[in-house]
Amino acid sequence: MIDIRGLGYIVAQATDMAAWRHYGEQVLGMMASDAPDGGLYLKMDERAARIHVVPGQKDCYLASGWELASEEAFQAAQDELRRRDVVFHLADSATCALRHVQQMLWVADPSGNRHELYWGVKSDFRRFASPIGVAGFVTGELGLGHVVLPAPDFDQTYRFLADVLGFGLSDIFRMRFTRDPAEPEKRIYFLHCQNGRHHSVGIFEMPIPSGCVHAMVEVPSMDEVGRALDRVRQHGVKMSATLGRHCNDRMTSFYMKTPSGFDMEYGHGGLVVDWAQHSVYEATAVSLWGHDFSVGYQ
Repeated sequence: MIDIRGLGYIVAQATDMAAWRHYGEQVLGMMASDAPDGGLYLKMDERAARIHVVPGQKDCYLASGWELASEEAFQAAQDELRRRDVVFHLADSATCALRHVQQMLWVADPSGNRHELYWGVKSDFRRFASPIGVAGFVTGELGLGHVVLPAPDFDQTYRFLADVLGFGLSDIFRMRFTRDPAEPEKRIYFLHCQNGRHHSVGIFEMPIPSGCVHAMVEVPSMDEVGRALDRVRQHGVKMSATLGRHCNDRMTSFYMKTPSGFDMEYGHGGLVVDWAQHSVYEATAVSLWGHDFSVGYQ
């Protein structure tokens, strides 16, 4: 298996860079800068960028960047992919420069999600200074946060993430959109990598037009979550779910739309798990309280 340390970055595609710049700075509270490809970088800690928005003809999610520890780990990942007859693509030097890494490869899982594996991030170590005063984001060894990806080919996608990329199962959820017991259940599996964040990736048993259910960023206090809620109202951002606290990772958060069509969860207080003491379980509710997702359809 491949030794993934954390979610290092995400890549979105957008038709309107100005909308993403405004959203990134004035709503998320991150530092924005121009990318050489005509896109946008969003900085949320001492690294040069954690979110790369590229220009395109469609608003969507493009890729998840997974961090490996070293060049040796990167070579071991290639060996593992070859051993399992998994097709992968080595990124050229220009793409690596855009992602601020030494080397990168990408592979598609059985549901078509793009996963970029890299080593040797290039960091400017410039101090994060939010343009609107956000104190910071919870990153470091826990990575950027998490993503939940569509997995219509669910079983094969789970086996790929677990057996090839090395993710471990944290917990399980099953859902229906109606009260009709004849409606097939949709599974959501939450998976972790080699850090203590409860999940770095989740997979949802449905196709999603935007290419991502949601990405999550975490802030160090509930006051930052509340201020972000104020900014959502101030800037007219579409809410996807009200404030609530999840059963599984205990994150207190809300959800909102991004300019690329997928949701962004903005939260505080996520669990940090000792995996040697953890037992996999199935949660039968999404949240302890709150998280009314019906607002996203209003």
